[in-house]
Amino acid sequence: MAKRTNGFRDPAFTKNREAPLHRWVPWVAGFSAQFVQDCLNKYLPGTAPNSQWVLDPFAGVGTTLVEGYLRGLNVLGFEINPYAALAAQSKVGANEVSASLLSRKIRAFESYMARMCENHATCGKNPKSQAPNGFSGRIRLFNPKVERKVLYALDFISNLEDRRMRDLFRLSLGSVMVSVSNYSYEPSLTRRSAVGKPPIEDAPVGEVVATKLKLMLEDIEWLQDEMRAMPRAPRARVIPESIFSAPERLKAKEFVDLVVTSPPYLNNYHYPRNTRPQLHWLGLASGTGYHGARENESFGKFWQTVRSCAPIKLSFIFPGLEEVIATIRGLNKEEGAYGGPGWANYLATYFNDTHRFCQALTQLLRPGGVAAIVLGNSIIQGVEVRTDQYFGQIAALCGLSFEDSILLRKKRTGSSIIRSSVRVDKASLKTDLYESAIILRK
Repeated sequence: MAKRTNGFRDPAFTKNREAPLHRWVPWVAGFSAQFVQDCLNKYLPGTAPNSQWVLDPFAGVGTTLVEGYLRGLNVLGFEINPYAALAAQSKVGANEVSASLLSRKIRAFESYMARMCENHATCGKNPKSQAPNGFSGRIRLFNPKVERKVLYALDFISNLEDRRMRDLFRLSLGSVMVSVSNYSYEPSLTRRSAVGKPPIEDAPVGEVVATKLKLMLEDIEWLQDEMRAMPRAPRARVIPESIFSAPERLKAKEFVDLVVTSPPYLNNYHYPRNTRPQLHWLGLASGTGYHGARENESFGKFWQTVRSCAPIKLSFIFPGLEEVIATIRGLNKEEGAYGGPGWANYLATYFNDTHRFCQALTQLLRPGGVAAIVLGNSIIQGVEVRTDQYFGQIAALCGLSFEDSILLRKKRTGSSIIRSSVRVDKASLKTDLYESAIILRK
């Protein structure tokens, strides 16, 4: 089990729901602003923030980037999910937004939506935007009345000339989209009917979007007041690509002082699933399924993408981990790709990507730089895999110092915990899922 130490608050993202900027977008995967603050206090207590860089290689909706930026630190994030990247970039770019222009556009949007949705002289006019073909599910995302209003909103957004305005309006629509749909976050995206909720036949889409925009405007004005008190606004950049592209995208080497991040866990959680509505309805994805989220480039991939491949081996030498993978590969072989052989491929792929990631960290971190990486253990085919410990040991193979594993939460739940006491009462393995932060140093 991970070592228990003090000094870090609960990392759960739910803590962010009331915090400025962080509250813009609901997110099932991520950590709290408080956890990032604790990392900054512990590992970057210096007084020269303008020369320091904070990196989040799996930026999500920008929690680490926002907190670093608010401290006056330069921030850099990589994020392959286009919707999450849109959120992260909009937050750290908020200091450059014209608050007065945004205020005018919000009023214009309210007037437009009232005219198109309520005025009998214009409400019969068909919207120019069309529902995307790529989103599919057991039921339609929006009922007809709601869908018509969403399409009107998209018409307004498409006519905004200023890119920052378009991005903020798209983000606001994306953040409330599921709340007016026939789906719900429970916490993963699922049909409302599947959790006993009635369908939403109609909703005041314009009012809901405008309310979110006004909240965003309030936070933007707050941020700009904060930035005026600083001698210089920090630099901020979000690269909508995998961290594995860093060696080609970044000319600088050994410039990062602190990494605070949480890679995808070894639990086969399909992260793009929760953003399917936004990816397709905001024009961030083309085709069907998850292609817009670039799932094949995801860290660790998914069991579904590698289960039927020929046996995948580790790309580096680690006898202890090889034994665990071999054990899992030998379980439930009669089930083929759905048994141990498929899950062993998933483990090998995940830890091969871990090795690549740690190699990238060695190139990006300054000497003395620190990485705080939030991870959880996993249970695969009834076998506990202490992902945090393996991650730290792989980092050591790449030349980093594995300093500590700090227990953050003793228990958590997961939807893809296979054949374990977490899901099956009769399982022989009795263990808890925990969450920890591994501390690496260059």
